[in-house]
Amino acid sequence: MHFYTDQDPPSSSVFGTPVHPVRTHNADTKPTKPPILSILLPPASLRQLAFRTFTKKHNLTLTSPALQALATFVGTHCGSMWREEGLAERVLDEVAKIWKRIDGGVIVDGENSVFNSILKNLEDKMVAGRVEFPPNLDRQNSPLSRAGDPLSRSSTLVRQPSKLTITDSQTSLWTMADDTETDPDERHDLRRWLQIVGAFKQPRFVYNATRKHFEHATSYASSLPDPSQKTLLFRNRFNLVHQRLLRNESFQTSTIPPTRKSSLSRSPSNTLTAQQAYKLTPIANLLGRSGSSHLLLGLLTIAPTGTLALSDLTGSIAIDIRTARPVPENGAWFTPGMIVLVDGTYEEESQAAGLGLGSNGGVGGTLGGSFVAFSIGGPPCERREVTLGVNFSNAEGDTSSGGGFGWIDFLGLGSEKACGPTMRKVEERMLGRSLTRSSETGRAKMVVLGEVTLDSTKTLQALKKVLQTYDVGHSADIPMTVILIGNFVQNAILAGSDSGGSIEYKEYFDALASLLSEFPNLLRSSTFVFVPGNNDPWASAFSAGAATVLPKACIPELYTSRLKKTFATVNAGVDRIGIEQLSGEAVWTTNPARIALFGPVHEIVVFRDDISSRLRRNALVFHSQEPTDNGLPDRIDTRPNARDADVDEVNRMDVDQAIEDTMSHVPGLKGEHASGSALASDTATARKLVKTILDQGYLSPFPISKRPVHWDYATALEIYPLPTSLVIVDPDAPAFAVTYEGCHVMNPARLVPEERRRVARWIEYDIGAKRGHIKEAAF
Repeated sequence: MHFYTDQDPPSSSVFGTPVHPVRTHNADTKPTKPPILSILLPPASLRQLAFRTFTKKHNLTLTSPALQALATFVGTHCGSMWREEGLAERVLDEVAKIWKRIDGGVIVDGENSVFNSILKNLEDKMVAGRVEFPPNLDRQNSPLSRAGDPLSRSSTLVRQPSKLTITDSQTSLWTMADDTETDPDERHDLRRWLQIVGAFKQPRFVYNATRKHFEHATSYASSLPDPSQKTLLFRNRFNLVHQRLLRNESFQTSTIPPTRKSSLSRSPSNTLTAQQAYKLTPIANLLGRSGSSHLLLGLLTIAPTGTLALSDLTGSIAIDIRTARPVPENGAWFTPGMIVLVDGTYEEESQAAGLGLGSNGGVGGTLGGSFVAFSIGGPPCERREVTLGVNFSNAEGDTSSGGGFGWIDFLGLGSEKACGPTMRKVEERMLGRSLTRSSETGRAKMVVLGEVTLDSTKTLQALKKVLQTYDVGHSADIPMTVILIGNFVQNAILAGSDSGGSIEYKEYFDALASLLSEFPNLLRSSTFVFVPGNNDPWASAFSAGAATVLPKACIPELYTSRLKKTFATVNAGVDRIGIEQLSGEAVWTTNPARIALFGPVHEIVVFRDDISSRLRRNALVFHSQEPTDNGLPDRIDTRPNARDADVDEVNRMDVDQAIEDTMSHVPGLKGEHASGSALASDTATARKLVKTILDQGYLSPFPISKRPVHWDYATALEIYPLPTSLVIVDPDAPAFAVTYEGCHVMNPARLVPEERRRVARWIEYDIGAKRGHIKEAAF
């Protein structure tokens, strides 16, 4: 019989020893620590220590299964000395650090496979009740850290409904940041930090109103989801807007009584409010309060009786807008499907009213009576910095983290608080200048072209003129990205229209490949991004050009083979020794799509939709609204990020100076006065469109019957937090570049304007300045 000694411990994963330990003959070897005697530790005994470590120290919340798993782990590996020697506190602290490092979220769920993998990997590091890493392996470089790091070189976290799995993915942002710090800036291509996220690959987050944080969707995404997902779509939209309002100072009640008369003050979201906070009333609480004034938040809908109604999570009520006034006047659109704020008075239904189909008898969650609206407005927008809890504290660009959702990785590329400060330093080194100045080189620019109809000869000529403008000799002056946005044909393909079928559609892209082959410098140094429209396959086969389901999948590979072969041929055999420049590529993405640069620092949303015409067709008509010539405010603020105190929020939008230099978009207007009137009308239209979309925080604020949406992928249409830039390609709207609440919104409109057939128009976006400029060239 063999008896184990201190130098020969038994084989166990607790001690991390091999089955047949190597015996040493060195007499000076120090004896190892005695083994730990496992105990059964009740979760209640560990609750106070876990609360102090996870909640107070790391701002995390433990679930009951997580506490049970930690109690079992501590009792097994720390034994009876878990309290006296502080072994349990060190283990809990290490688990919390790893959980935050992999961006696991605010809630630590014990049923999560990632949490269980953390405990399993820590078992190999436990020595005598302590977590000990090998001497040549620290916590930042440990296999455990790399396995859970969402930005690691060999793996990223791919979030699924009930578990998180580890798969091979892109190059580490952290590794590239270290390489940039040690190597010269000119040896690196900006496109190393460029990533394009399609709508179907974007993480699906749902806001939990009870826990007040974002959670991953619990169901697998499907094109044929359960009918309950349709209800969850609107519920999630409402919860997002509601929590955004509660974070606004206008809706927060102060616990300190005012010492002076109420005056106007500014909220974090740059809106003027009174010191007396607004109070939202649930619709269900209107019962028995006839004649009282209330402020409601709800979804505008059309009731089965054909009347306009307002709905929230507690009920619905018919609203009367005959005396309502929109806020601001002529400054935003209001259509069914939007979430709005309504101020008015509740009036109960008269006893003499009938109980027929047209009455509101309170059946099915609908309250009897009606709500007489005095004013209707959109929910105030929230700046990106406020949502993410990031504040720029000094002139050097250092950031400080506050509240908000900075730890949420909305795009799957790393959260703002995890890698945002590092990526901003990388951005400053790469661009080589202050971010408030214009770019000195053409490399830090993006070219955006809208409505590139390849079946039009004039469009191909205009595209050739644009590419000639940027086809320069040195690669440092070539824009890093060229974005081509559909429709790529004038009529719906595969629908029996003039655009033909599959053969003709492939020939259009073959012609585009022949055109691009004339510009080898661009194909070697730029990334071409293609975003489809409603006329592009496959959805166009049954929609015949009507509104297709959003998000829309990318163009099938069947039609893009020739174009991909052209890029491969041009980049083949290019000598890239001595430089760190990537090969040019063509990326086919969805509609909408997101373009990320330097991780979470730059987020550019690209969306193609005829949204302005749809807003005009479905907009509410207010009888109290006085007609005006163009709806343009008296004062235009053109300062970037201006915070001028003005009740009319539309005046706070910045208009790109290039709009001032363009000619009228309205045909038939001549002379200086006519041009000025057209410019004023286009500016008002742009501001009205931008404010409507950003206040809603949703790209398609319409009923599903008007604009179909994939229920499980509706989160891809959310623009919360606000992106740094938003590209809306709407051919029916004038070209513009407007900034609202720190988000720069651009519309390149048509590449060849209808009123100016021999002119090419596009937008050139400066990445450093985060501003777009409208460009024109005759061809």
